Amino acid sequence: MSKTKEEDFCLSGRGVTKVFGAGENRTVAVDHVDFDFREGEFISLVGESGSGKTTLSKMLLGLISLTEGEIQYQGKPRELSTGRKRREYWKGIQAIFQDPFASYNMFNRIDSVLLDCINMRGGRNLSRKQKAEKMAEACGFVNLKYEELTNKYPFELSGGQMQRLMIARIFLLKPKILLADEPTSMIDACSRATILDMLQKLRNEIHMTILFITHDIGLAYYVSDTVYIMEHGKFVEHGSADEVILHPKAPYTRHLIEDVPKIYEEWNLDA
Repeated sequence: MSKTKEEDFCLSGRGVTKVFGAGENRTVAVDHVDFDFREGEFISLVGESGSGKTTLSKMLLGLISLTEGEIQYQGKPRELSTGRKRREYWKGIQAIFQDPFASYNMFNRIDSVLLDCINMRGGRNLSRKQKAEKMAEACGFVNLKYEELTNKYPFELSGGQMQRLMIARIFLLKPKILLADEPTSMIDACSRATILDMLQKLRNEIHMTILFITHDIGLAYYVSDTVYIMEHGKFVEHGSADEVILHPKAPYTRHLIEDVPKIYEEWNLDA
């Protein structure tokens, strides 16, 4: 097997660190982590609340600065020094967040949400019919009917429909990397499975790299090629999903696995 080259990684980090505050109020949220994400890979970043995973995702998106370290995008140091460079970077990396109700301007109609994506991808001069066809295709990708959504507002949809619409938006934008930060935590179990299947479909059809951020190690095993386990701002373990979850080495990984309810064991609901 040929050795992986640095240029095969779409996003890499070395010594990535984020410190908030100073003195007695100093908090190390992310502590000198290294990572290499390959193109087309489905990666899960797993940790409990407060482990640092959301802070890391915001650094990857360029929403907050690094205290130390470096992030490389497509084999080169990431450049975010100007508004133009940030916008160019955001063409290649997008996100879906856990709260669908906070992801939209509720005063913008659904057509406007989708048209913004088409315009961002250079489709501003397309005819109205061509734009409608693209919007219908994106809605169809996530099992929504465009003719039932047109002229509606996001608040008229269910949480699951809003999350699917976010994936339709990603389908139109076609970024190289998608950060999905707990995208299933606020929707019902049936919608949760649907969203995960759609993320897999998105990865397969567009060859997108997906970073799935979750506290649920069971979901991580279901969807991932590679798993990173994060505790107190550090990666305590990473590798293939089978290696990490079927043969865990770190005590924290074993703790996360033990907390997954098992149908063949009696559940202790008083714990």
